[in-house]
Amino acid sequence: MAKIKIIIILAFLCIGLHKSYSQTYNFKTSGFSVLEKDQKGKWGKWSDLDLVNILVKLDTDKSRIIVYSEAIQVFEIIDYHPIEENESDCVYSFTCKDNNGDDCMLSIITRKKQDNRKQLYINYDNRIIVYNISNFKS
Repeated sequence: MAKIKIIIILAFLCIGLHKSYSQTYNFKTSGFSVLEKDQKGKWGKWSDLDLVNILVKLDTDKSRIIVYSEAIQVFEIIDYHPIEENESDCVYSFTCKDNNGDDCMLSIITRKKQDNRKQLYINYDNRIIVYNISNFKS
């Protein structure tokens, strides 16, 4: 009986420690823009920046990124890429699948030479969506 109690206590401790190491990052957006390919497969021009104030959540415990736009976008993280860093940018990239099962690449970019401005890029084969983001404490 004592062994069972010890096992149960250890199980609760392990679960509690596991939860404490999971990371959730919250961001809020201030604007977004879209770039699309035309009929000939050439990139067009960026759309005008639309002002939006929505929540973006990176949940490493559940391996997903959620953009709480009018139509909620859920991206399942398939692969975490190594950080790429140079003089002007720090890039965290993720290979993902969206709600529809389409492959895409999400990147959170910190622009070092622009007062550490952050952007979220959602890259598909035929379009790119960019959100200006900032850290948000809920």
